[in-house]
Amino acid sequence: MRKLFCALIGATLFGAALARDGSVGTVSVAQLPEEARATLKLIDAGGPFPYRRDGIVFQNRERLLPEQPKGYYREYTVPTPGSKDRGARRIITGDKPPIVFYYTADHYKSFRRIQQ
Repeated sequence: MRKLFCALIGATLFGAALARDGSVGTVSVAQLPEEARATLKLIDAGGPFPYRRDGIVFQNRERLLPEQPKGYYREYTVPTPGSKDRGARRIITGDKPPIVFYYTADHYKSFRRIQQ
């Protein structure tokens, strides 16, 4: 009975993580703004990055991305033309080296998984 209970709890948690990721939506690299594609190239090259905070740990406080251990996600600035600061656009990567990529144009209010 205990094994069944643990299996049900695990399936529920796994399903919740899939639901969160499934509700994120997707975007192709070609659909991203030019600045986001340039940021992806910098991430692939390992830098150098134009902003001091690029590469810091993304905390996922909004809990819109699948739950992962602390340090799994990193964030990178996508420059916004005309913005006097870093702007609201970011690319979030998962794992090291990165195996999953997300784009947000509204400072973490919504995310789209980047399809490579």
